[in-house]
Amino acid sequence: MKTSKLTLYIFISLIAGIIVGWKFPFIGSKMHPLAQIFLNMIKMIIAPLLFSVVVTGIASHGNMKSLGKLGAKTITYFAIATTFALIIGLSVGYIFKPGIGFAQTAISDNMMNAVQTMAHQNVHSSASEMFMNIVPTSIVKAMANGDLLQIVVFSIFFALAVCAAGEKAKPVLNCITSLSEVMFKFTHFVMNFAPIGVFGAISYTIAESGMGIMFNYAKIIFALYFALFLFLFVILNIACRIVGISVFSLLRAIREPALLAFTTSTSEAALPQAMKIMESFGVSKNIVGFVMPTGYTFNLDGSTLYLALAMLFSLQIVGIELAPLQLLFIMGTLMLTSKGIAGVPRVALVILAGTLSGFGYPLIGVAILLGIDQILDMGRTTVNLIGNCIATVVIARWENEFNYSKMEEFNAQFKKEKNLPGCNNIVFQEITIEEHSEIGVNEPSELN
Repeated sequence: MKTSKLTLYIFISLIAGIIVGWKFPFIGSKMHPLAQIFLNMIKMIIAPLLFSVVVTGIASHGNMKSLGKLGAKTITYFAIATTFALIIGLSVGYIFKPGIGFAQTAISDNMMNAVQTMAHQNVHSSASEMFMNIVPTSIVKAMANGDLLQIVVFSIFFALAVCAAGEKAKPVLNCITSLSEVMFKFTHFVMNFAPIGVFGAISYTIAESGMGIMFNYAKIIFALYFALFLFLFVILNIACRIVGISVFSLLRAIREPALLAFTTSTSEAALPQAMKIMESFGVSKNIVGFVMPTGYTFNLDGSTLYLALAMLFSLQIVGIELAPLQLLFIMGTLMLTSKGIAGVPRVALVILAGTLSGFGYPLIGVAILLGIDQILDMGRTTVNLIGNCIATVVIARWENEFNYSKMEEFNAQFKKEKNLPGCNNIVFQEITIEEHSEIGVNEPSELN
């Protein structure tokens, strides 16, 4: 019941924040510190939580060979998912044409200066530089900077060293296992402040942007959210069906971290709780500890989709049409440059501005999008989170490490907490263990 109450409190805070930001913008504009304090609390627990979860997950039953297989399968899934996200973003951009006929509002000098600064940020790293940046020079520096991928790399090597040391490392492993349990309790305490953080974030966003901005930019906002829903309920739904779970069941399970990601526009705010929920949902700890942090760098489904749509929007505004091969080349560039810099503020706009500038195209589209980036970021960040949660289930099923019984228990507990009488008459589209044979995944070996 505590989880249900927290969801209710977050939702109430969301509504209250919208009302305050809309009706009392002066007050709403002062609420940003509440959101920032909550995000700082989240950031302070991510590094030790990731370290302890990855180490205990791999050291308990991992080795270099199994880790290599896991990494190959993970990257393969990420590549497939982001490719579909790219295709949907382009398709919706061509169908809705959000940039054609767009009334270009006056762009301030400050806004154009900000876009010019974005365009000159170093986002076009070479492949060698990108791989070099994966390995931390200092784990303390990586933790201080919140570089999730570097923390994961260090944790993997540390876990392998623990495995190699054998019995001598058992006290160390026991200590880290205890740290993992403590950090999950710590996360629970921090999440009690989520409603306050949500209220501060949404009231500030509405106060700064104004409700009217959503009507002025309705076409591009609608196009993006339509594309995100299409990707979620078509591509990610298919992925869930293949591994024998219901996407609605998973969405219901991660409703709180998804709501946090949406209201704060920050993936980090949702990561600790999402990892804990996915373990409870039936995904093994080592899969969660490896796939989710890696996905926050290499599996940004929502951001990839947005970049494709935003690129078309920016070109359509100035009347530029590209040949299919030109467009594919630019899209490939966007996908490569988006890897490894998830911690950069306004990362999607930074990548977009840098790419447009590199190819010699005008930046007016980026300046226009800058005004509503917070609203667009809310949607793409949420899909990034959901995509990575689904990725853990897919990889766990691929590795035969997904516990369907645990998932059924999780769903049954949810129904019990909600106290839904006669819930058997409601269609939740659940897939039970006995029904797996109907979709062709009765035996785990079929996905290997």
